[in-house]
Amino acid sequence: MTAPVLASTRAELADLLAPARRSGEQIAFVPTMGALHAGHASLMATARARTTGPVVVSIFVNPTQFAPGEDLDRYPRTLADDLLICEKEGVDIVFAPAVEEVYPGGAGAGPLDDSVTIDPGQLGRVLEGVSRPTHFAGVLTVVAKLFGLIRPDLAVFGQKDYQQLALIRRMVSDLCLGVEVIGAETVREPDGLALSSRNRFLDAEQRLQALALHDTLQAARQAAPWGLEVAMDSARAELRSAHGVDLDYLVITGPDLGPPPEAGEARVLIAARVGTTRLIDNLPVTLGTSVGKASTGTSGGDLTDK
Repeated sequence: MTAPVLASTRAELADLLAPARRSGEQIAFVPTMGALHAGHASLMATARARTTGPVVVSIFVNPTQFAPGEDLDRYPRTLADDLLICEKEGVDIVFAPAVEEVYPGGAGAGPLDDSVTIDPGQLGRVLEGVSRPTHFAGVLTVVAKLFGLIRPDLAVFGQKDYQQLALIRRMVSDLCLGVEVIGAETVREPDGLALSSRNRFLDAEQRLQALALHDTLQAARQAAPWGLEVAMDSARAELRSAHGVDLDYLVITGPDLGPPPEAGEARVLIAARVGTTRLIDNLPVTLGTSVGKASTGTSGGDLTDK
């Protein structure tokens, strides 16, 4: 296999992409913050399968999506190992810029001061946006910047960060960016834990406790044919049996993160802290018509637990 070419500046990136642009080859893009694992590798494999042109992976820990007190400084940086994974998956170009290359006017952790940014709208102010109110402005802004620098035809994102995926799709549509956004399925450990760069912060006991997130989602999925309230009741009951899990939210929504349907395709999402590590996960569910009376719980109007 051929090692990917590493670009660290805008100029280097432009030079590397120029031949593909001249020949009209389709450019595929996978944005990451590094600390790559099998989940990222699956995104690269999806991108590689979709084009005979160059596959570009960015490795950039974006400071503007971290609020003060979040884990920006301890976010793992593993560039040498990351490049080996990129090589194995047939990546052509790795763009690993310094912060100054992406934010020439300067950017620190947290909000973007007086810079022009992307407002995520109401969808960015629910779920993750409640506890991380500046997060999605930072995410959408850096993705828009990377789209502008790379000008990809298609970009691959994981479904684990489902709200992020929904917002990126909305941004691409609303701002007419002309990028095909592909949502790849979440890659999991054999026991169901969703792969995440943050999993390395869990000790052995916390790693077992973290399985409660997936077990809770599975409980909702298995009960979903009996309706929304039964699905939520089952998920809550599963979570009550868990230890060491500090719930942020547990909710069933529509596929677009709007209100859940009375019956049909929906999404169950969870966020919680295990120790000091915040984890998120989600699964698609198919809601059926409610049969019988739910034992406890709420209606579809308010499905967020604290």
